[in-house]
Amino acid sequence: MNWSKALILDVLLRGLAAASLSFFAYGALVNWWANPQRITLLLLVITEGVTVGLVLFAREARKRDWQPLSVTFTLVATFYFLALTLSPGTHLVPEWVASILQCLGFSWQIYAKVSLGRSFGLLPADRGVVTIGAYRWLRHPIYFGYFVTHMGFLLANFSVQNLLVFAGLYIMQTFRIVREEAVLLEQPVYRNYCGNVRYRLIPFVF
Repeated sequence: MNWSKALILDVLLRGLAAASLSFFAYGALVNWWANPQRITLLLLVITEGVTVGLVLFAREARKRDWQPLSVTFTLVATFYFLALTLSPGTHLVPEWVASILQCLGFSWQIYAKVSLGRSFGLLPADRGVVTIGAYRWLRHPIYFGYFVTHMGFLLANFSVQNLLVFAGLYIMQTFRIVREEAVLLEQPVYRNYCGNVRYRLIPFVF
């Protein structure tokens, strides 16, 4: 894909991310305003807002994966929150426990994103190899932060629909991780990095 087409598609992806977040945030905040005790819903809006904000100001990648399946999975994983049920679900844990879990996940996300700097985006891409900060422990620490945050939300807002949304999301996130590493493994420095940092997403699991 030539540079001009790639740039146009990248701008469109960023614009869609911002527009979809605005739509989601409005619906979520209406639900939260009706029931202010649902802190987990408010925290989800905040975390997704930070994610989209970073996407809008991300550094241009040297190489992106524009394969149709990669683009499709990226779009679905980016806009997953539009499929969530925002109405109160079943509390598998108390709201305050889930909120703490979300805050821990969000704090880790911020640490990982600070470690990454502006090398952040939607599509699997080569934006440079980062090995400092959170990247000393996991190869994809931001995804781990997402996972912890999402589990906090799910535990306090459980429904079959939300369970299926998150299950589908992490199948796609795993695919994105594999595709991103396929791009980065072209660099010897990243191959060496993988030899030093074993786990991708979840310590001692994957």
